[in-house]
Amino acid sequence: MRSFFGATQILSKSSSFFLPTNPNLSFSKTPIFLRTFAIMATAADELVKGAVHPNGVAVITLDRPKALNAMNIDMDVKYKSYLDQWELDPNVKCVLVDSSSARAFCAGMDIKGVVAEIQKDKNTPLVPKVFTAEYSLICKISNYKKPYVSFMDGITMGFGIGLSGHGRYRIITERTLLAMPENGIGLFPDVGFSHIAAQSPGGGSVGAYLGITGKRISTPSDALFVGLGTHFVPSQNLGSVKEALLSTNFSQDPHEDIKTILAKFSSNPDSESQLKQFLPQITSSFGANKSVIETIEELKKYQSSSDATVVEWANEALQGLGKGAPFSLFLTQKYFSKVASALGKNDNQLSTLTGVMKTEYRIAVRSSLRNDFAEGVRAVLVDKDQNPKWNPSRLEEVNENEVEALFEPLSPNVEELSV
Repeated sequence: MRSFFGATQILSKSSSFFLPTNPNLSFSKTPIFLRTFAIMATAADELVKGAVHPNGVAVITLDRPKALNAMNIDMDVKYKSYLDQWELDPNVKCVLVDSSSARAFCAGMDIKGVVAEIQKDKNTPLVPKVFTAEYSLICKISNYKKPYVSFMDGITMGFGIGLSGHGRYRIITERTLLAMPENGIGLFPDVGFSHIAAQSPGGGSVGAYLGITGKRISTPSDALFVGLGTHFVPSQNLGSVKEALLSTNFSQDPHEDIKTILAKFSSNPDSESQLKQFLPQITSSFGANKSVIETIEELKKYQSSSDATVVEWANEALQGLGKGAPFSLFLTQKYFSKVASALGKNDNQLSTLTGVMKTEYRIAVRSSLRNDFAEGVRAVLVDKDQNPKWNPSRLEEVNENEVEALFEPLSPNVEELSV
């Protein structure tokens, strides 16, 4: 089992907070958001490819393999433009999203350039532009009126989960690698993951465990157990699934046609879910009523267990918590608890993904301007010394009022998310 440090090594190259940059581009003088629109607009057509096949299957292929398909704002806009167009086209029966690379579906969102712009100007319009593009796309996917199929083959982290985890058909393989490690750079697990987490086993505790610790999921059984995947298809069969979709003569009910195809090629994973094995410990440690400090105390008790596998699990969970910024950990626990408690309560805005994303937008716009975010990116992705200087440096020093303030309506001069 690889450690969270191993995940950080992967992420420092290209995950949900990463900007695999072009060395020929400079971040000086011209604001990044102007360069992005000027330089990348045409490139987005090459990086997010869309095509409608004769039988009505519309395919989006992410084609930025060197960057593990990390998404920039222009790619977000292009992606959503395809979905908007195809949703109104009667000839389109369903949407399939895949990658040109077996290594990654999508490792997340470009982020280092965002931090560079924030450091120059905390009022940069890039921040709301980026989160608006991301979150409106997520809402589009969640509410899409036609079948939406994702091939989550390879690295699928951060915004990669945002592009797939809210769709109807989520195909995972033995190569799928899932994680939400944003606490490790002083941000928080966003892209609506709190909504997915709230529906996870243990009353949402499994999802909270993944979000707070940044734990990676590397087995199909765990991906299915937590609800991130709906079907397991061995990677060698993905081509056959795609061929079957492209050759299908769709009926009046495309959903039934897709279910038939997936039933033919999907199977049960060989191994049992480790998350299921540790469900009692996860529930007692990461329940919605547990503060982060209480979670740590509970995990330390499990370090004294007579079961060596439980001790190993507790050690790994504590190691994951140790990577996160104290403020981010406090925020994530508070936020995930609010969303889990709202599940099923129609009078609570946080009971729907749209409501979650509107709240998340407020949190993201504000928390991205905190120094922890810039410091985390510096330590993990720029200098790579893996030694961030968080502020505050200890959980006991986190001001709860400062955390709660992130949830409040934005100031009049900043627009709320409109979806």
